[in-house]
Amino acid sequence: MKPYELLDVLTRPADLVETLEDGSLRCLACAHRCLLKPGRRGICGVRFNDAGTLKVPEGYVAGAQVDPIEKKPFNHFLPGSEVLTFGMLGCNFHCRFCQNWFSSQALRDTDAGSAAYAIKRISAERLVAYALENGARAIASSYNEPLISTEWAVQVFKLAKQNGLKTVYVSNGYATPEVLDYLAPWLDGYKVDLKSMRDSEYRKMGGTLQPVLDTIRRVKEMGLWLEVVTLVIPGLNDSTEELWEAGRYLASISHEIPWHVTAYHPDYKEDAPPTPASTLQRAAEIGQEAGLRYVYAGNLPGRVGSLEDTVCPNCSKPVIVRRGYQLNAYHVTADGTCEFCGHPIAGVWDAEAEKHKGRGFPRRIS
Repeated sequence: MKPYELLDVLTRPADLVETLEDGSLRCLACAHRCLLKPGRRGICGVRFNDAGTLKVPEGYVAGAQVDPIEKKPFNHFLPGSEVLTFGMLGCNFHCRFCQNWFSSQALRDTDAGSAAYAIKRISAERLVAYALENGARAIASSYNEPLISTEWAVQVFKLAKQNGLKTVYVSNGYATPEVLDYLAPWLDGYKVDLKSMRDSEYRKMGGTLQPVLDTIRRVKEMGLWLEVVTLVIPGLNDSTEELWEAGRYLASISHEIPWHVTAYHPDYKEDAPPTPASTLQRAAEIGQEAGLRYVYAGNLPGRVGSLEDTVCPNCSKPVIVRRGYQLNAYHVTADGTCEFCGHPIAGVWDAEAEKHKGRGFPRRIS
């Protein structure tokens, strides 16, 4: 049985769709806005026109585990807590440097095709139960691109919210206004992957830059908690000029957007050398000089000095000290202020973080 044959039965009718006068369907889940005649699939491979009905994924996971929230990465969203993260298969991009290519490219690349045979059927109720049983404070849709399975994510998130859990998206940000409006009532946080400030680079990945920039601005305007990550790749997006453009763009929206500049390692089809710590330090300094108050260097724990820590923008004291995903010190009050000077620290906070110091390791669920 081929991967598509396995997955096509695990579907439901779409909500994010427009029916056109000629009977074709316009998918609204991402900025590709694929026009689908009967029998045709979207660029993602998982949304398809089945005799006039747009079918979309439902009822399975390709991976699920309990992660530190910092792994997403979110540094200002319930720090120290754990999040049940689930993913499906497929993506609306085809990045050469994908770090999760085994699931994201499973329907496009035969080298990853075996991932389809490892999926697990599961209900939204069971996913939420797993989260509660394992002490997670939130549920995240991640690993592959969640926008392409948004209807399923919303099913899960509705139940999660009813059970007191927070919800987050870890996404490339290639969204439409329609999908963001559909998500917003059930979503608390959104991490956007800003891969480059060059449209030419986005076209190589299978998209364009402007929809991602628009998503960053719109998510912030909608009042969702927003963090942005840039995987810094030598020779692709690590020029001083481009990093300045990214930092300035984010700061033009809000000085309080956390920006994570993270280290790349050779994976999938990209063979650029690994990102050195000095490049991340330079990128973080540029973000700070651009006016961003919270800039982090990631994926190189213990090698970037204080750039893993959250520093109060008023008194300059470290209010969260980290090494990798682990919290070593925590000085933010439950209502989100610096314990030393009382200055507000932007984010989503509670009184639980102190209990989680010393954790920081993913745990797979059975």
